[in-house]
Amino acid sequence: MQNIISSWFVQGMIKATGDMWLKGWDERNGGNISLRLLPEDVAPYRSDLYPQPRQEPLTQPMPELANAYFIVTGSGKFFRNVQINPSENLVVLQINGQGNGYQILWGLDKGGLPTSELAAHFQSHIVRMKLSNGSDRVIMHCHATNLIALSYVLELKNEVLTRELWEGSTECLVVFPDGVGIVPWMVPGTDGIGTSTAEQMAHHPLVLWPFHGIFGTGPTLDDAFGLIDTAEKSAEIMVKVRSMGGKKQTISSQQLVDLAKRFGVTPMAAAVAL
Repeated sequence: MQNIISSWFVQGMIKATGDMWLKGWDERNGGNISLRLLPEDVAPYRSDLYPQPRQEPLTQPMPELANAYFIVTGSGKFFRNVQINPSENLVVLQINGQGNGYQILWGLDKGGLPTSELAAHFQSHIVRMKLSNGSDRVIMHCHATNLIALSYVLELKNEVLTRELWEGSTECLVVFPDGVGIVPWMVPGTDGIGTSTAEQMAHHPLVLWPFHGIFGTGPTLDDAFGLIDTAEKSAEIMVKVRSMGGKKQTISSQQLVDLAKRFGVTPMAAAVAL
């Protein structure tokens, strides 16, 4: 039996949290990640799991996730510390057969719970599992600086933010042709913000929480990180453009259509039409 610390999923979480910390997206205990695991991912590490796992309830039943495994960042944990002590800051858990609770199989060895945004993660996982036929396995949330900054100056409409980011960097339309969703400002850590986020995740792989942060999804940790990184880079460019007096020229609607045709993607129509 191998040690679970050396598993691809623990090592992947160490790298992702470290990269996000270095980007400046996850100050203090900001941000959270969840990665859905398959039974065969966990099986080689059975000897490392707790013999008597702690049981915890979910705030609402999620039968769609019954018996599913996840590795998740812990509530109140600092991303910068995951690489120092992964077993204190991460947790492997399994949803029970009824989908109304979970057991802590590994991690959080000094106590605590998974991220306070667990409900938002799980609701988005359910949506993305259906939409991607199971291929999307990651939900990632962080406080990406320039995306937050744009939420103060742009009209908070999906098509407006999407168009701004598409114009900020040519690759953006190709990377996220389905655009960015936005939820209204809501108290974090609640089922309500989770429901609103999941509703947007049904149409967009990125969801902005105004004045707070961004949610991203993808099949792998690299995919979700790369998606957020691309959007944040474009947001940084547009913040700089505004600081220099605004646009003198930009990518046109027809050029966006041509770009989409070249790369075989179908762009969000409302954003193209602006």
